Amino acid sequence: MRAYTLTDVDDHELVSSLKCLVVKDRGTTAEILAHIAEVDSRRLYLPAAHPSMFSYCQKELGFSEEMAFKRIRAARMARKYPVIFAAIADGRLHVSAVVLLSKYLRRDNADELLRAAFRKSKSEIVELLAERFPQADLPTLVRAIPAPSNSGDQLSPGTVHSPLFGQTTPSTLELGAPESAAASVTRSLHTQGADVSTQLSPGTVAPPRARVEPLAPERYALQTTIRKGTHEKLRRIQAPRPPGCPGDVAEVIDRAFDLLLASLEKQKFAATTRPRPIAQRESKNPRHIPAHVKRSVWERDQGQCSYVSDNGHRCPERSRLEFDHADPVARGGEASVETIRLRCRAHNQYVAERVFGAEFMRAKREEARRALRRTG
Repeated sequence: MRAYTLTDVDDHELVSSLKCLVVKDRGTTAEILAHIAEVDSRRLYLPAAHPSMFSYCQKELGFSEEMAFKRIRAARMARKYPVIFAAIADGRLHVSAVVLLSKYLRRDNADELLRAAFRKSKSEIVELLAERFPQADLPTLVRAIPAPSNSGDQLSPGTVHSPLFGQTTPSTLELGAPESAAASVTRSLHTQGADVSTQLSPGTVAPPRARVEPLAPERYALQTTIRKGTHEKLRRIQAPRPPGCPGDVAEVIDRAFDLLLASLEKQKFAATTRPRPIAQRESKNPRHIPAHVKRSVWERDQGQCSYVSDNGHRCPERSRLEFDHADPVARGGEASVETIRLRCRAHNQYVAERVFGAEFMRAKREEARRALRRTG
């Protein structure tokens, strides 16, 4: 019996084993795609009493709808362009990448486009496709949507069509909106000629979430839902206004982001165009970090976690950043540009645990939570 409890495995062996398993999984995935492609080509799902490869993958192989769709699409593409098999096996491509590229791959561009997508994440490939195959800007639409029904989060029957996000219910501030995963699976397989005789059950789906997608170089589509009060603010801004005041929704959002960003940067690292003399900002609190130090550190670390692994990889995190003392305050560390660094929450805690011990830091966090509950 295979053991799935790994608490006794040391760190080095655990990480090495994980990497080996990932390599093996990539090779297995490529082999699975090759088998799917061949079974699909021979239509061997028919003697198994399934009307389509999609049905076969769900009922016989136990795939989810999304997994069945992605693997069938990737298998068909790899059968046309065999380099995909090898690229998936060695990690240059992942299945989601092949699905994204499948709409654009042709005999005259396949080699070059696939090479351009090697070792890119899903979001990076979306950016690549927007640059290579730009789409027109989406129209700005502002629509009212009905209040949620008592039956849950079912979507209302009325839908609108977006050239980017497909068919879906409209959102209040709508510049295209995403279709549900189930609808996407069914529509996409019908589009490529698959016989999807077993319809996906409608059921309930989660309400559409805010979404940003690249359309073309330096152009993005935004879809979200706003409250009634936000809509009223928008209308007040778009009412008769002095010259220079924005009226277009995209311009309003851009101006609002400028104001919010300035406020957040001032709060986070004391950004200002009129810094006060340093002498006025001295503090006796050993944990106090002067504003000029915060500004310098933020600029030096370029708003990114500064933690670097032993093999030279720098943490890419740019959110939930904290100013960390390289020399702990508890051990006499002071706040200067040389001794303060940006760290994400996870790496700030990780380094603290290495310095003071995991149990000590766990007790400190619990103490802080109890204090918060008492004051809250």
